[in-house]
Amino acid sequence: MKFMKLGSKPDTFYTAEAVRSVSSEVSSDLIIQVEGHRYLLHKFPLLSKCLRLQKVCAESPDSSPRQIIQLPEFPGGIESFELCAKFCYGITITLSAHNIIATRCAAEYLQMTEEAEKGNLIYKLEIFLNSCILHGWKDAILTLQSTKAFPSWSEELGITSRSIEAIALRVLTHPSKINLSRSYSRRGGGNGGDGGGGGGEHKNVSSKGWWAEDVADLGIDLYWRTMIAVKSGGRVPSNLIGEALQIYASKWLPTKTVIPDIDSDKTGEKTSKYRLLLESIVSLLPSEKGSVSCSFLLKLLRAANLLKASPSSKMELARRVGLQLDEANVKDLLIPSSLSETRYDVDIFMSILEQFVSQGQLSPPTSPPRRTKGRFERRRRSRSAENIDIDFQESRRSSSASHSSKLKVAKLVDRYLQEIAYDPKLPISKMIAIAEAIPGFARIDHDDLYKAIDTYLKTHLELTKSERKRLCRVLDCKKLSMEACMHAAQNELLPLRVVVQVLFFEQARSAMAGGKVTDLPADIKALLAAQDDDSSRPNAALSTTTTIPGTDDQWSVSGIKSPKSKLSTLKMKLAEDDLDENCIAKGLKFKNLCSIPTRPKRMFSKLLSINNRSVTEKN
Repeated sequence: MKFMKLGSKPDTFYTAEAVRSVSSEVSSDLIIQVEGHRYLLHKFPLLSKCLRLQKVCAESPDSSPRQIIQLPEFPGGIESFELCAKFCYGITITLSAHNIIATRCAAEYLQMTEEAEKGNLIYKLEIFLNSCILHGWKDAILTLQSTKAFPSWSEELGITSRSIEAIALRVLTHPSKINLSRSYSRRGGGNGGDGGGGGGEHKNVSSKGWWAEDVADLGIDLYWRTMIAVKSGGRVPSNLIGEALQIYASKWLPTKTVIPDIDSDKTGEKTSKYRLLLESIVSLLPSEKGSVSCSFLLKLLRAANLLKASPSSKMELARRVGLQLDEANVKDLLIPSSLSETRYDVDIFMSILEQFVSQGQLSPPTSPPRRTKGRFERRRRSRSAENIDIDFQESRRSSSASHSSKLKVAKLVDRYLQEIAYDPKLPISKMIAIAEAIPGFARIDHDDLYKAIDTYLKTHLELTKSERKRLCRVLDCKKLSMEACMHAAQNELLPLRVVVQVLFFEQARSAMAGGKVTDLPADIKALLAAQDDDSSRPNAALSTTTTIPGTDDQWSVSGIKSPKSKLSTLKMKLAEDDLDENCIAKGLKFKNLCSIPTRPKRMFSKLLSINNRSVTEKN
């Protein structure tokens, strides 16, 4: 740390009977009162350097031996005043980053300018501040922190803005050229400190974000301004800005241990403080995708819900999470609701999913364009055509990556559904909306979706028959594994049509695996053919408030409704026409099913009990 000494005389100030005086052969002729403390001093050394004292004495002449002057609201208190007074007497004073701001404000208050005397205190302080203090990393940080005690004075004198500019310049400069990094000093990675003449250089600085921990010591107002200055420099990568914000948030944002304090905050002071901090961090997030982790964004979103942050901040976080939803995990997505309606904030998840949907690249990886293979056409192929092919290959790779992310999101959504299905207050409309938001191609299998539906049915036994049918309509029995089929065939909570479909497809798969497709009844053959056509066809565009043109497999958003299929197959007739279930069982003619291989026999025997179950449900 740099320091400066002014004056050469020894300290002769002393205290007697609660009064500060200076040893002198000349009796004092001036009494100055600062914050209730009295100083017996002399007019000549003080008035020669302080214009304010000159004016006060001139405006109110006093014939008494000692003139009394009041100095209300003195910046820095008695410590700063005494430094200024000692400077006037030529007594040695020591200045550093710890006291230079208070002394500078006090000198301004007393008007210790060049007009009063050449080489006055303000002049010397400005030289020391600009040429030494603001050129050292540690000193610049301490100086900026000190301005918080004198906000109006520091702003008026330009000290705050100069300190911020100095810090930003140090960040934008190569770390090896910085005098001292406090964070590396704490970890033993730097030298001991700045000496009076300068200080050593950093060696082997391993992290480009070395500055983040030191800047994190600042209050949110000064931190925000500093980060704006750093970002405007345009030299710091967005991922380092993101790391710095994460360090700051982990230091100052509330954790689970302080949540009870926030809940008991009757005045709202703590909540308002944290809310301002959170919204400031959100406003500083870099615009580039991936500059901060999805996990960090979700932690901010969780805190925003807790602190009841502004809707704009919450929606901005939801938008950013939606851009990186494939990186999320279910645990982070389970954000507690700030209301008592549901256990988790499902609405914010639907907003996140909507943002992911609205990215636009929703189709599966495309096939390359068909190309004529004639010799004449190949010979005439131009360079621009080759460039088009290159662009297409890049687009295809991008589409493939996008397709992969959608597969991840589909798995994530189904596992999220499994967790929220335990909530007894979760409306079925939201459960269905989230489940139907995933297009058919993105779900490789429906096992996780089936588990979510099964959990919801067990938690909500009060559902009507039609509600259970609506919920199960999104389930594709053809994509269930053997274990899921075995469970579904014996699940009493499922609608009868789902159990019938499960048995159909499992028996049909067994027949096809044995190479006996020709032995299948005509009803099942038609059903399988329709399912094959349906699986190869992209999902129809769903009815939403927001549509994305140019895509064949639209992802739906919140508030969606299941489309009415136009397939005239047995499966969709069972689902939408609500055929009489007794007729279903009779129409399939069990004697035709005898030609299907009997694997698994338990499932086949389950089918034989459908008549009894259907009659019971109808009654």
